[in-house]
Amino acid sequence: MANREVSDGSELTMTHIKALLLNWYIACIDKSAGTVEWALAEMIRNHRILERAQKEMDRVIGRDRLLEESDLPNLPYLQTICKETLRLHPPVPLSIPRVSVDPCEVNTYYIPKNTRLFVYVWAIG
Repeated sequence: MANREVSDGSELTMTHIKALLLNWYIACIDKSAGTVEWALAEMIRNHRILERAQKEMDRVIGRDRLLEESDLPNLPYLQTICKETLRLHPPVPLSIPRVSVDPCEVNTYYIPKNTRLFVYVWAIG
């Protein structure tokens, strides 16, 4: 893939590939950090949720070690918090694409059968 010619005649060098991968990596970190910030903000706003999450963590993990991936199946409330955070504060503006199974009309827009649709979730709320 390195040093291959791009459609405009320029070359895609290893430096370009590294820059693209770094951009994607940083974007993932940014989105993950933002999701954690939203989860913490929501728990601070609702102390009952925070206390319940702390109790679940203390029961499953205790205070002598850090959370491990193998603990996650035993933390259903924490999983619920993560899912609800992603629902309330989605990290990306578009939903998973859906396909219309029948023709329909939404407001004044006609949507034919088998149309691929995306919902702009940041506009909801």
